[in-house]
Formats: sequence, structure tokens, C-alpha cells
Amino acid sequence: MEGSSPDNRVQEISRITRALKGMARELNVPVIALSQLSRGVESRTNKRPMLSDLRESGSIEQDADLVLMIYRDEYYNPETPDRGITEVIVTKHRNGPVGTVKLLFEPQFTRFRNLAA
Repeated sequence: MEGSSPDNRVQEISRITRALKGMARELNVPVIALSQLSRGVESRTNKRPMLSDLRESGSIEQDADLVLMIYRDEYYNPETPDRGITEVIVTKHRNGPVGTVKLLFEPQFTRFRNLAA
């Protein structure tokens, strides 16, 4: 699904997201797509990502059923009292609620663990 016109990236991303959505419907399977964040998040005081931070976000916001973002405060603030805590932020959920789930990040194993357990 490589795009053909790098000079019109927005249309290219739009075609790709529509194709992924169509594939998911046709095959009745979930499709996971990754996206970079725009640089705008770096210039804000609050570094938690928002839906509008997705790079070329218009079509991604429109076509996605679910958007999850990951935030670790200690990445930006090494002295935070929330060391080891990762927030999985549900910024879009077409069929359910949005919100945040906190997990424990274990870097030595590169894994996340449920804090509620």
C-alpha cells in the first residue's frame, strides 16, 4: 500500500487509511496501524499526546475506530513521582468510552503490567 505521490502526503495517507478500513471490514479482522506524532507536542508544557497530535491526522482521526496513545511522564520529567507508570490514553473509541489506563512499565523486560492486579 505504498503511496505514489510524496508531494501530496495528506491524500496519500487518506487513501491508505480508507484501504485499511476497507480491508478490516472485508476480512472481519482488526487492523493495527501506527502513526508518528507531530512535533507540536514537544512545544507544549503538557506533553500528553492528543488526537490532534497524530501526523497527517485528519484521515486517521476520521477512519480509525479506536486510537490509543502511550505516555510516560518520566521520559520528560526524570524526577516525577510517577516513575515506572505508563498511561495508555484512549483518545478515540467509536463504540465506547475514552479515558486513561495506568500500567506499570518494566523496562528490564520491555513489558507492561496491570497496576490493578
